[in-house]
Amino acid sequence: MATQVIVLNGGSSSGKSGIVRCLQAVLPEPWLAFAIDTFVDSLPASLRASLAGIEFAPDGTVSVGPEFSRLEQAWMEGVGATARAGAHVIVDDVFLGGADSQSRWRKALTGLDVLWAGVRCAPAVAAGREIARGDRPPGMAEQQADLVHRDVHYDVEVDTTHTESLVCARTIAQAVTPATVTGSGCP
Repeated sequence: MATQVIVLNGGSSSGKSGIVRCLQAVLPEPWLAFAIDTFVDSLPASLRASLAGIEFAPDGTVSVGPEFSRLEQAWMEGVGATARAGAHVIVDDVFLGGADSQSRWRKALTGLDVLWAGVRCAPAVAAGREIARGDRPPGMAEQQADLVHRDVHYDVEVDTTHTESLVCARTIAQAVTPATVTGSGCP
């Protein structure tokens, strides 16, 4: 069976979004992208700063509540259904629960051929990117850099500390479809 889903896991500001764009450019078929940030942005405002939803503390700590977890699981199931309907899917996620997060994705993606990709970045480099972005609480990237990988098992890993998104995307793409990587760049 050919890979139907690529799941990228990495901390905030690790470079996942850039890798996703490059994967879409180099893979020979169209791939849809689903990002946890887009899911969070789709939540009503009342859940983006509440104990039931998701909270971003001033120190960068992220806490999720029961309503967030319920809706996130529905989103995951929807991503799985999209892949089962025939679309190739790339997931850009942050496994705040480490292995537990991967387990929830495994359940949602049951029956699909999934490539698990770890996106690592040195905490200090991720923290610098976070400052440059200016859209995250300070400390989030550094806290998540190692936490999200705890007890998670990958088919392939890349490190964006000193490696460009395109090179990382090509490494992942080779694990999906060896010798059929196309495209010379990414947006």
